[in-house]
Amino acid sequence: QEPYIPVVGIVSRLVSHKGLDLICEVLHDIMELPLQLVVLGRGDKKYEEFFHWAAQQYPGRMAVRLDYHEQLAMAIYSGADLFLMPSKSEPCGLSQMIAMRYGTVPIVRETGGLKDTVQPYEAWRDAGNGFTFANYASADMLYVIREAVYLYKDYPDAFARLRARAMACDFSWGRSAGEYLRIYANVTGQPWPPAEAPAEEKTPNTAVIVRPEAAIATVQEKEKRLVKVPDP
Repeated sequence: QEPYIPVVGIVSRLVSHKGLDLICEVLHDIMELPLQLVVLGRGDKKYEEFFHWAAQQYPGRMAVRLDYHEQLAMAIYSGADLFLMPSKSEPCGLSQMIAMRYGTVPIVRETGGLKDTVQPYEAWRDAGNGFTFANYASADMLYVIREAVYLYKDYPDAFARLRARAMACDFSWGRSAGEYLRIYANVTGQPWPPAEAPAEEKTPNTAVIVRPEAAIATVQEKEKRLVKVPDP
């Protein structure tokens, strides 16, 4: 491993809608960049065979594990510098959010949940939390990979700020619940947060006003009962 060369991680099912065709088309161009590539996943035979072959072409710079291993996946999320996810379609997507929490800057295609959660890096105003491209085209993907790699290499301070913004993103139920409450307030015409009634006007029959904190706590408690998510 070369310490000053960014590690690009891919943790994915190896199926077509994950955008792997784009990677296959320009892999040689990607590997001409100063980067190291790590791939973890399994799926369609043609992609497994391709990545197995590719790893042999770039020994020492490309590592492929055709399997799913949770601890190794978390090691890639946390140890990589960039996370590549060029999906053809992605209704929600979890990998980009996991990567950002670990400080691994995502490179994604603008589709579905990827577009909702990753805002493109804008150097002129030092904004964004990742890198994105709109068209399902290998040339467009290669362009943003190149942009990401050279930001890491040539402008480490700017990359560090980008990474910090990615880590600071809040994708929790707390934020979602607050947004829903604001939508309901707009629909009903009721102010939010609601104003407290004067103490002398309160009666036992007064409707209970649910505060945002209570609503958020309720949603979080339901989440805990529905699914147990292991700590990283």
